[in-house]
Amino acid sequence: MTTPENIRRIFSHFIALFVVTVWGSTFVFTKILLLHGLTAAQVFILRFIIAYALMWVFFTTRKPRRLFASSLKDELLMLALGITGGSLYFLTENTALNYTATTNTSLIVCQCPLFAALLIAFFHKSERLRPVQIAGSLIAAAGVVVVVLNGHFVLHLSPLGDALALTACLCWAVYSLLIISANKRYDAVFITRKVFFYGLLSMIPYLIVYPEMPPMNILLKPEIIWNLIFLGAVASLLCFLAWNWIMKQLGAIYASNYLYLNPVVTILFAWALLSEQITFYFLIGTALILIGMFLADRKIPKSDRAQP
Repeated sequence: MTTPENIRRIFSHFIALFVVTVWGSTFVFTKILLLHGLTAAQVFILRFIIAYALMWVFFTTRKPRRLFASSLKDELLMLALGITGGSLYFLTENTALNYTATTNTSLIVCQCPLFAALLIAFFHKSERLRPVQIAGSLIAAAGVVVVVLNGHFVLHLSPLGDALALTACLCWAVYSLLIISANKRYDAVFITRKVFFYGLLSMIPYLIVYPEMPPMNILLKPEIIWNLIFLGAVASLLCFLAWNWIMKQLGAIYASNYLYLNPVVTILFAWALLSEQITFYFLIGTALILIGMFLADRKIPKSDRAQP
């Protein structure tokens, strides 16, 4: 029987696929910016500035206009979300690429859903993982390994780079944990605006040490402008808004499982835009991810489902 709750949940799945598709495609647009001389930190700052500016325009048309959270404790929660889901996550992930192989970084960062599920289950006893969920998460994680390695089972360990990638993974897991409490008291628009604000604010120490920004003659190039607009308006503003809403609708544990699809989407874009080949390992890994995601949604406690 079709109910409003079921319709909303199905719609949430489509939005989750849209977000993962956009986030999986950002490697192309980010790579273009990096090839034009921008650093990873500059890309993050510029895309968050665009997102926050657009969010502020929306905020001025909204009533009531809430500037701060209800308490200092909640405001500190928003600060933590801005750091773990914004500045620290992007800095550690992108910096890791300078010290370790892309394969290592992808393998570690793409395990975010598994770390998030374990962390949430540890702090929220009502959301403990059932055996079938654990099996599903492990199968999906194995699928990510197969997709990323693509038949090349050689890894070069780099303590610093791998540690940075693991930090990024843990940052997103903590963000997924903290968003549960935030979603209970605030809507997605308020949370997202705070994430952008504190994400930028927490970058000030980095800017003090590395104050350089790209010259205007580079920023005014059409390919730079359009790529930054896409990363700021779509990949940041729209997708962060959608993702925070999805976490509330589907539950943090199951919504996080969609992130297993990130490397799949990335490879599909590389195939479509860069003529890279689809391999047998990619097909096997993708099948494992889909099977794992299906199992991970079985017998989820009601507390982790969308609330009517």
